[in-house]
Amino acid sequence: MRRVALIYNPASGQFWRPPRTAIERAAGVLRNAGIEVETLETQGAGGAEALAKDAVRQGFDTVIACGGDGTVHEVLQQVVGTDVALGVLPLGTANALAANLGLLLPPVKAMRKLLAARPVRVPVGRISYRTGSGETQTRYFTVAAGVGADAQFLSRLDAGLKRRLGYVLYLMEAARVWATHSFPLFEAAFEECASCRPRTVEISQLLAVRIRDFGGVLHNLAPGATLHNDGLRLVAFKTRSRYQYLRFLLAVVFGRQTFNGQIELLDAVSVECRPRNRSRTRVFAEADGELLGQLPVRIEIVPDAVTLLIPANARP
Repeated sequence: MRRVALIYNPASGQFWRPPRTAIERAAGVLRNAGIEVETLETQGAGGAEALAKDAVRQGFDTVIACGGDGTVHEVLQQVVGTDVALGVLPLGTANALAANLGLLLPPVKAMRKLLAARPVRVPVGRISYRTGSGETQTRYFTVAAGVGADAQFLSRLDAGLKRRLGYVLYLMEAARVWATHSFPLFEAAFEECASCRPRTVEISQLLAVRIRDFGGVLHNLAPGATLHNDGLRLVAFKTRSRYQYLRFLLAVVFGRQTFNGQIELLDAVSVECRPRNRSRTRVFAEADGELLGQLPVRIEIVPDAVTLLIPANARP
């Protein structure tokens, strides 16, 4: 690292933890190492992505996303396909990528680990979806993408309450979705190898997982998932049963999940999701915890996509 942009979201985390002081202390670690540092504060939704675009254009060799998974997701969109390295400093409510990289530490300690981290080229996920206006858009992701109930859950989150309540709100909304959502079925066509004919099944939830450890209560949601994987690691729910959903999630919490005919763990090159029998029921899609749009959806992997700062001893 020679010239680093620290992009931070002043609204990240909960309201009693303003990040500006933490950012300056973390920046001091880099300055003491002789590195040129600029701290850039976002101004509203999409601000981190705009700042990352400018940082790439201005020749910064490293951009560190300081916030939660949403801030990382925005920065990612502009560093994919470039030589600019991406670092993660956890300051958000949800910090799954940071947890996977062993960076759930106070900012100064996390920055010291980033200072000694290895720059590694890794693949990323890519998801295409339909917006509310009918346009097709594409986003990259590093943590996970989902179609179904998890995106429905995100559509209900209130940003203000998220800052105030943090994970408590997540648990409340998850319980409400579980109790009230109908878990509608949609079609998923899995291409399990480049020359394979797609296998189409009806499912109510799809998760494409890119990390080994989410931290928190989920930990190893999809065994075998890794940032180094050049394919998709998928969890497909072929059931609408609330009992099966609850049983699986509780098993994940205790590290005892199993996969069967109703909840399948599989690998694929790509997957396409579309409405079932021309259904008009809206099924939402998300990536890295950000609500995106709705069906139809395509998920695939982009190889050799981004340079990620991976701390020593991390097992991503």
